[in-house]
Formats: sequence, C-alpha cells, structure tokens
Amino acid sequence: MSNVPHELAEEFPEFVKKMHDLKTSDQHFVKMSDEYHLVNREIHRIEIGDEHVSSFDEDALRKKRMQLKDQVFSYLSD
Repeated sequence: MSNVPHELAEEFPEFVKKMHDLKTSDQHFVKMSDEYHLVNREIHRIEIGDEHVSSFDEDALRKKRMQLKDQVFSYLSD
C-alpha cells in the first residue's frame, strides 16, 4: 500500500523532524501516531476497495482519524 494519503508527515511537513524526535523519546506521542497510522491505513483500504464496511463505520473511522490528527497537531504545536 504505497502512496497512502493523509500520512502525518504529509499532513504536517513542518513538524517532520519534531515527529521523528518524539517517536524516539515520547511514548504518548508514539501511541497517538501509531493509532493514527492504523486508522488511516484502514480508511485507505476502504477507499481502494480492499475492505468493505458500512457507511456508518466508515464515517466513524474518518471522525476518529480527524480527532487523532487534532490531538497530534496540538501535541506538536505546544
């Protein structure tokens, strides 16, 4: 699954170095970023047709991704 849209480095290019540093030093950030990554990949599988879910479940995943993205941004911008 190359070229998955909405990866954190793509969403926040100005924070790539900070994200890398936090992934090596902050377990809370690692957990948030890993969870975002898993949700984002699941949404991508749905979008390309590899996985099928109800529109309700897809909407819930998209909301979860947005919440995680907001949390990551808040963490990065502190």
